[in-house]
Amino acid sequence: MRVLFAALHGGYFRNLESVIEELARRGHQVHLVSERVESAAGGGGIVERLAASSPNVTFGPVPQREPDQITFLASKIRLGLAYLRYLEPPYNETPALVRRAEERTSLAVVRATRSAMFATGKARRRLARLLDALDHALPRSRAIERFLDEQRPDVVLVTPLVGVVASSQLDLVRSAAARRLPTGVCVWSWDHLSSKAIIRDAPDRLFVWNETQKDEAVAMQGLPPERVVVTGAQCFDRWFAQQPARERAAFCRRVGLPDDRPFVLWVCSALFPGSPSEAEFVRRWIAQLRASADAAVREAAILIRPHPSRTAEWDAVDWRTAPNVALYGGNPIDAESRADYFDSLHHSAAVVGLNTSAFIEAGIVGRPVLAVLPEEFHANQEGTLHFHYLTDGGLLTTARTLPEHERQLAGVLAGHSREMLDRQRGFIQAFVRPQGLQQAATPVMADAIEQLPRVAATHVRGRRRSLAASAALRVLLVLQQTPGVKHLFLDEREVRREAALRENRRRRRAEELARRAS
Repeated sequence: MRVLFAALHGGYFRNLESVIEELARRGHQVHLVSERVESAAGGGGIVERLAASSPNVTFGPVPQREPDQITFLASKIRLGLAYLRYLEPPYNETPALVRRAEERTSLAVVRATRSAMFATGKARRRLARLLDALDHALPRSRAIERFLDEQRPDVVLVTPLVGVVASSQLDLVRSAAARRLPTGVCVWSWDHLSSKAIIRDAPDRLFVWNETQKDEAVAMQGLPPERVVVTGAQCFDRWFAQQPARERAAFCRRVGLPDDRPFVLWVCSALFPGSPSEAEFVRRWIAQLRASADAAVREAAILIRPHPSRTAEWDAVDWRTAPNVALYGGNPIDAESRADYFDSLHHSAAVVGLNTSAFIEAGIVGRPVLAVLPEEFHANQEGTLHFHYLTDGGLLTTARTLPEHERQLAGVLAGHSREMLDRQRGFIQAFVRPQGLQQAATPVMADAIEQLPRVAATHVRGRRRSLAASAALRVLLVLQQTPGVKHLFLDEREVRREAALRENRRRRRAEELARRAS
């Protein structure tokens, strides 16, 4: 079977490496394609390593929609649809998610939703149906059509599809469906179905981790339940079998910590843009521990793993003033960095942070997992939907204040963590390995992918384009070029960029006139 596997960028293959390797081991040809190679999560190295591991794995670029007026309009329609999702009741308490979508949405759609005409949920859903009809009236991309005809895959897999970004992944899925090619979407992370865009074209299969994500797919994404397959979280399989690369003493020497005492691991998070500095908060956390009346807490060593996307903020914080503190760790995307990461979890006495998937990995390794809930980070924690899965599901032991957290940590360091670990183990089985703790997710997902051609043959495909929507598209194409109106198609980020460009041109002209006058 020839599998075409498309990602938004190469870094997305990180969470699906084991499945790609398993498909190649079974003799399938897997061609990896992406719109961009690199990302903050890595990319090029991941793809090259996968291709080097098997002659059955190849890689290359995937074409995007031709850069023309239709493509610009398509991005505005789709980002507008994504924004409308966040105006529904489940997102009333998630201001950061709403704001993230709003600043990527055209002024016309944002202003429409604030008008009396679209003040109710029912009216906004009518607007969503209109935008959806416009989206489905868009012509397919000729470049993508040619690409699929050249590749002739037996199966087309896509990840993540739900990004709140301008992308041609939806065009690829639609062109594949038009050719009756089996399509599958692979959920990439634990928050993607609840915090990203809607999957508006049902694939033949959506591969999810657990029943929680299946419920999201049906209730929040509107997918038929028979098209959603629970496989387990394949991206965590490696940590169940991993063994430490170094003895504890050797690891402590490597990171610069004493080996005569336990260490607490702080795992940093990828926070919303504009969030307060996590490094500043960690500095306060360290001060709280160092002032503790409990000797075990006061004298515990501390290891901080910075998040790969937010390393710069540590340059502004003097974290070295406290004794027995180390900052160490890179992006775990290759064998050596993964060994370091696993060792940091395995040898720690407890793992602490704000909101990160490292909590799940710490639970797998069997370490107590604690989270502090400071008010300044509310938007990144309880102000999201997916964070509640960790708290309600039993993975996290939380504290709203640093003194409360200090007391919890004192109990852990004193050995009082049995109930906590039992609760965490229940979460790991339900959320990560719902088929059983001994059943890896990777072969389950590979089996489901192999069944795609058979199940896809039973599905009805296609959707007629609305003639009215096609006519409306032609009108919009004219309006987006019309002075006095075209600025409404821009989002607020684009408006700011245009204003900055105008200001730069004005300043250069003024400087030029001043030089001439002198």
